[in-house]
Amino acid sequence: METRQRFADKIDWGLLFLLMLFFIVSAMGISSAQTSGQYGTNFVIRQAFWYVVGGIIIGAALFLDSDQYKRLAWYIYGAGIFLLVLLLISPESLAPHRNGAKSWFMLGPLGSIQPSEFMKTFLILALARIITNHHELNPRKTLQTDFLLLIKIGLTTLLPLAFIMQQPDLGTSLVILAIMTGIILVSGITWKLIVPIYASIGVLGAGILSLVIWAPQLLEKYLNVKAYQFGRIYAWLDPYNYAKLEGFHLINSLNAIGSGQIFGKGYSGGEVYIPENHTDFIFSVIGEEYGFIGASVVISLYFLLIYHLTKTALDTKEPFNAYVCAGIISMITFHVFQNIGMTIQLLPITGIPLPFISYGGSSLMGNMLALGLVFSMRYHHKTYMFSSEDS
Repeated sequence: METRQRFADKIDWGLLFLLMLFFIVSAMGISSAQTSGQYGTNFVIRQAFWYVVGGIIIGAALFLDSDQYKRLAWYIYGAGIFLLVLLLISPESLAPHRNGAKSWFMLGPLGSIQPSEFMKTFLILALARIITNHHELNPRKTLQTDFLLLIKIGLTTLLPLAFIMQQPDLGTSLVILAIMTGIILVSGITWKLIVPIYASIGVLGAGILSLVIWAPQLLEKYLNVKAYQFGRIYAWLDPYNYAKLEGFHLINSLNAIGSGQIFGKGYSGGEVYIPENHTDFIFSVIGEEYGFIGASVVISLYFLLIYHLTKTALDTKEPFNAYVCAGIISMITFHVFQNIGMTIQLLPITGIPLPFISYGGSSLMGNMLALGLVFSMRYHHKTYMFSSEDS
């Protein structure tokens, strides 16, 4: 009995409860999307299966504590790089091009798996170890040591980023950059370096957007940007001028969300056709069928999740854990902001799924692996304390 009680005390019940709520929302959203008649497959059952697999991944993550993850970080990172390289050199029969990108391994009856979804978490572990070790070796902070740390973080991020861009997968590449950006902000690097670098990145981004509009051939030639990706930018800026092409998704998404008004049209009441509405555009389905209220519930769940992860990062006694949490927060926040933003024309369409809600095995398992690290922090009390009352 005492052993069971100790085990129960080690579980992060708040995070587990949030995951249960996300599953309910995901099942309702996917079920609503299926009523459009686009598919013959029952994706709700499949999503439930992937949630079970995700639960197993979380359970497996509990077997290691933060010290072990720290020691294994480079091996895990190396395994992720190996999978990305293997993906690029694999034949079409094993890794075919889908929608212009070579991002998935085909595993026969098991379906497909996207290595880059797991690489996000692998990168977070590697960056957390880099920063922790750097501060241990350089207790005296100087401009030079901060610059050295910045170079380490940049090079570690650049390697997987280069392979992912070769697929090409713009959405995941942006997530990788978001992870790096978030971790740099909490790494202790002086703002004397961060401000000018981030300002330069902002100027560079504005310059690239200008090239997309005025000289797209340069980006296509030197940065391997595909023509369909330019179309997404043009459709974002003026969707009605591309209504039959790239703007089709965005226009219908805006119509769906707008027509839902306050309370929505009710379950299976969706009338606006949106291709692949069970994956990247599931927020549009929720907005149409459950209205502003349903959309607000979804956004509130993410606020609670980010709050919980932030509290975890602030309460932990182990710097490595704090950096891991910061990377996970950056990853999830960018996913949510980008996905919802693209459905309401705030941001261009990039094919980034809505975490824990959009249908997709690789995406869900990758996110579950990330949360498994957080569950592990609570489970191993020696390196993690929520408060003096819990200890």
